[in-house]
Amino acid sequence: MSEHRIRTLDVHVLNIPAKAVHSHGSGDVSGINVALLELTTDTGLTGWGEASPWPVFTGTVEGAAAALHSHFAPIILGSDPVQIEPLMHRAETTLVGHPEAKAALECALLDLTGQITGLAIAELVGGISRTEMPLSFSVANPDFDADLDDIAQLWSDGVRLFKLKTGFNKHSFDLMRLEKLRNLFGDDIGLRIDYNQGLPAHDAIRQIRDLESFRPDFVEQPVKRHERAALAAITQAVDVPIMADESVFGPVDALEGVGLKLANIFSLKTMKSGGIRRCLEVAAIARAAGIGVYGGCMFETSIAHAAGAHLMAALPELRLGCEFYMSTFYASVDIAETPFPVSNGKVHLPKGAGLGITPDRQALVHHRTGHLQASENT
Repeated sequence: MSEHRIRTLDVHVLNIPAKAVHSHGSGDVSGINVALLELTTDTGLTGWGEASPWPVFTGTVEGAAAALHSHFAPIILGSDPVQIEPLMHRAETTLVGHPEAKAALECALLDLTGQITGLAIAELVGGISRTEMPLSFSVANPDFDADLDDIAQLWSDGVRLFKLKTGFNKHSFDLMRLEKLRNLFGDDIGLRIDYNQGLPAHDAIRQIRDLESFRPDFVEQPVKRHERAALAAITQAVDVPIMADESVFGPVDALEGVGLKLANIFSLKTMKSGGIRRCLEVAAIARAAGIGVYGGCMFETSIAHAAGAHLMAALPELRLGCEFYMSTFYASVDIAETPFPVSNGKVHLPKGAGLGITPDRQALVHHRTGHLQASENT
């Protein structure tokens, strides 16, 4: 037991405009709408976490904020932040679902524990296998000419991995973009494809085979989340590796996915699994089955990106990079005091104890659309 006790819990609901609309097989997104969790101890420490929902994927920001304030505050206030597993067990048995809120809570507790112990979160959850990870940028602007301008700038910044969001336009549009990029950059560019559940299951194999000549690294979640039998059939039928995202949330999904031979790769996201620790469990199941893992993200600020970077840093088997580009290349502003560390086409592990990233108070207030607070005395 530590001498620290959590005294206040604040939930800051933020809405940050994006630089451009991004289109996906499951809909368009034009901003980052999140709930930041702030936990303060009686010893003056502050821990941060983030819930980054997507309504068509995991949930809503309103639901995450209510979960943190109404359901988790009574569990957390007065508690020792170092007791992460018992506290998260209580959270998981108190409220079904809401993995983004659980991810935020776990991150804030890990942030506090890291500050108390002097260790980075990656060290707390297993150790640091790497301090930098290749960055993948998602090509998702309906205006492909605008995307080409962005890709050229990113290329000059050292980015070499690009994931095309597909399935929101005609198949010919997807083929045109792949052909253009392969011709422009040759084999130096790493191309990935993400349908975000946008393909009809009955036609998915034919369309994916059309893409294989462009040598993509993988094709992500071509069909609906619940069409798991179809996803398994696609995985067995095509040569390009298939990655499961929406079909694999947590350890139970991962275990079932292994049995179904669902995919060749699992996308790890703290928001869908309920935090870093559950993602590590998914990664362990994948490792045992010979399945690869990838660092995915939702529409996040630097706080959630930092949590994802600590997760990726703790994974010895990470080979496909990560996509923590939102705060640098998608959001209109990075809300962190010190910008999330991205340079030379790589994400760098934030330095320091705990999370290593703190929101800028002025940016937080400027973009805040809601604020909920609870304290031990209320």
